[in-house]
Amino acid sequence: MTAAVVERRHLAIGPCTISYLAANQAPGRRLAVFLHAFPLGAEMWRPQLQALPPDWWAVAPDFRGFGGSTPDPPEASREAATLDDYAGDVVALLDALGAARAAVCGCSMGGYAAFALLRRIPGRLDGLLLADTRAAADSEIARASRAGMLELLDRQGSGAVAADMRAKLVGPTTHATRPAVVGAIDAMMRHATPEGIGFALARIMSRPDSSTDLSAFRGPVSVVVGEEDLLTPPAEAAAMAALVPGAALATIPGAGHLSNLESPAAFNAALLDWLSAVACV
Repeated sequence: MTAAVVERRHLAIGPCTISYLAANQAPGRRLAVFLHAFPLGAEMWRPQLQALPPDWWAVAPDFRGFGGSTPDPPEASREAATLDDYAGDVVALLDALGAARAAVCGCSMGGYAAFALLRRIPGRLDGLLLADTRAAADSEIARASRAGMLELLDRQGSGAVAADMRAKLVGPTTHATRPAVVGAIDAMMRHATPEGIGFALARIMSRPDSSTDLSAFRGPVSVVVGEEDLLTPPAEAAAMAALVPGAALATIPGAGHLSNLESPAAFNAALLDWLSAVACV
């Protein structure tokens, strides 16, 4: 199969300009939306966008302040920021594209944004692929850790946050054997603005538990997790999959928290299975 052509585009949404990747766009094709992890950008999904089957097209937006998207406006405050802001941007993108429905794939923070979309437009979602993420809200320990990262950001800048995240985002197998992947992740993190990082952390910390929302969803659900993921480990992925009758669960050997980049072939196999399930509904 020929790799899908991936193009970068931009859309003005209120005070922000959202940058996004688009692949395979054509009338009559089903749409998949890919939502990225913290603190990366839409480029993390390029191996998946290039592997799209010919009857699908896809978009992958950069969240505010990440990749090529502008940050929240100066008058915005971290305290008022929620994941619904990201969900609203995605809905505006869907509307601008004339897309009535979409299947949504989210990794880590992108999974949290997918749950916000599920609460906002449940009738427009055809399926969910949840990669290396969790439905539960942050524990007190997790919130304290993110508050510490906010302090690190304000003291030392976005480079310090990237350095802190570097060891956590991929598994030991990738660190030992896939230096090109680690280098690509470093490059993506350099495109994250301090404003984007700060607002993202605030949004993640304030998110609600999404377990009830997920258990009520009746479209095809697939849960994918890296076997070496320490941030959202396989046991949590299995518990999340158990919330949805018939949900698929794929554990990817030798991969950590960014399983789609660490082992794209295995991830793409799970992705194509999920897309096939969505197409059959």
